[in-house]
Amino acid sequence: MSGYPHRAADVKRAPSPGRSRGAVQQQNLVLILTRELADKLATAMFVVDHDGRLVYFNERAAEILGTTFAEAGRMPLDEWGSVFTPAELDGKQLSPDDLPLVVALRSREPAHRALRITGRDGTHRHLAVTAFPLFAREDEFVGAAAIFWEQSPQEEAG
Repeated sequence: MSGYPHRAADVKRAPSPGRSRGAVQQQNLVLILTRELADKLATAMFVVDHDGRLVYFNERAAEILGTTFAEAGRMPLDEWGSVFTPAELDGKQLSPDDLPLVVALRSREPAHRALRITGRDGTHRHLAVTAFPLFAREDEFVGAAAIFWEQSPQEEAG
């Protein structure tokens, strides 16, 4: 078996029995538990559901992103993927598709990258980001999570 057992082509989205259009979607237990983990960690963590909608980010992530989860809310991928102005380390703007969390979400494979962001507070930060897919069962993809931490420019060069 290769390094990671789940590939996008091998994973089928679980059906949503009994859901009507406009009904409030109940969160999967794995997402609830991941949110709980994030809440207990001192490391910044960002959690999204299978559609890429933001589920939660913790207090340390709020410090880095320059906004609280209560202020940001459950924003869709196209919003959170650009609102924090992600860029290469040299300042060249990054496409949301190049963000580790989006890579993990779409490929259902772990991803890592060093990058820069500009938080909602206007502060530029250099980050290392590691993202990974979340599965409730082998065939039930429920979302993805990313942990990230600030790096000094010297750490990035080494």
